[in-house]
Formats: sequence, C-alpha cells, structure tokens
Amino acid sequence: MKQYGLIGFPLSHSFSKKYFTEKFDNENITDAVYDLYPLEHVKDLQDLLDVHPNLAGLNVTVPHKKNVLRFLDWIEHDARNAGAVNCIRITKESPVLAAFNGEVGVGGHDFRLEGFNTDLYGFEMSLRPLLKEQHTDALILGDGGAAQAVKCVLDNLEISYKTVTRKPHPGNLLFSELKPHHIKSHKLIINTTPLGTYPKVDECPPIPYDAITDEHLLYDLVYNPPETEFLRRGGERGATPKNGYEMLVLQAEKSWEIWNSKEKHP
Repeated sequence: MKQYGLIGFPLSHSFSKKYFTEKFDNENITDAVYDLYPLEHVKDLQDLLDVHPNLAGLNVTVPHKKNVLRFLDWIEHDARNAGAVNCIRITKESPVLAAFNGEVGVGGHDFRLEGFNTDLYGFEMSLRPLLKEQHTDALILGDGGAAQAVKCVLDNLEISYKTVTRKPHPGNLLFSELKPHHIKSHKLIINTTPLGTYPKVDECPPIPYDAITDEHLLYDLVYNPPETEFLRRGGERGATPKNGYEMLVLQAEKSWEIWNSKEKHP
C-alpha cells in the first residue's frame, strides 16, 4: 500500500485529505491511502519518514513550505525561484548523486526527497483563461509563501505587480497607503492572505473597494467560503471574481502526476 499525506501545523481543515480520499474511491485506486501528518517542527520530517517507510509523496502546507527546503535532496527550478515547496516526491534512492551535483540534502538516509511547487501550476492554469488585455498590472495582497508562487507566475506571464503588506518592507506598498488610483491602475488584484477564511467570513483585505470596476479581475486564494467578502465586494462593483478552489484541484492533480512519474531528476 502506497502512502501519501500532508504535513503542516495545525491540520484541522484539510482540502487534500478529502480530495484524495474521494479521488481514490471514484477512480478505484485501491493501493493508495492519504493521511494527515501534523508536524509542529519540520525537523521531525526525518522521524516521520522512518516511521512510515511506505510514504511515496507528501504535500506541504503552512508553516513548512519554506523551511522544508533544507531537508530536500533536489528542488525543481520553479520551486527554487518561489523559495517554497508544497509537494515532495519520495523515492527509495540514495542521495549520493544529488550530493555530487551540489544539490541540497541532509544526507544519512536511504531515500531521496524531491521538492516541487504545484501551486505555481494550479494558479497559472486557473488564472490564464480569465486574463484580458487590461490585466497588465497586478496588486498582490500579502507576502507569505503563497505570494511567492503568485509572483513567479506573474513574472512568467510578464505581468508587473506591486505587493501590499501590513508592515513596511522595501518596495512594498502598505495597506494603509492604498489609494483609489492604485486600484484603478491595477486591474488584477490577488488576495494571498487568509482574511475571509471560514469561520471569519466577515473579514477582508482593507482596500478601497469603491475604486473597483467591471474591468477588474479579483482572485482570492481562499476557497472556503466559495465567495469571500473580498470577492463579494468586488462583485458588487462588477469585477470578475475567482476563488482558490480550482487552483487547489489543479495543484492536487499535479502532485499526483509527480508522485507517479518515472522521470529521473539529476
């Protein structure tokens, strides 16, 4: 039986477990199981792999998307650029070759850990069909691990962006500094913060919503509830809304593809 799962902390609500459990049932996949592995400290990953030798793949969520990188033997190019990994493929191979190639690795184990960022794929594939000619400039609300994936995708699509944060950071705008002209000149607005996530459904990023028009595209990485307060307020002004559910489905399917790929990485 092949084991897959999700690491992070806490793991009280998990899209991945429900999704993969239903996928295995619907597709009659009988040799795989998906479980939750709450890890408060990423350093415990080694012990987890020792206790569960049949693990073939892991998804990674907060707070470990960035700090898991140092435990990996190989990291895919886009994941390196994003500085975050949300998918690990586990193979029973020696990491010696990775060491020769100068890759990151902790050594001392008889399995090989390969890191990917399927958030990039999920975000790009769900965003592309909605883009119109006016969507040349974006505002990214928040600057955590999810925002790094968004930035990589926007760079690949040659869409310029400004990042908006609560605390000062070089090059970023502050939420308190946002004016209507910022909204009017950035027709794509992407929320990467958890604001509005169930059960705090009345929360939303503090932006000048009155400046939103029917030329705007609002993308919220939150998927629960399906219509966040951010999307609802934008929709009232005629904006095109998009929540994060399709992104999650696409990234999950990409993870499954990676875990079952026979491709060898250097």
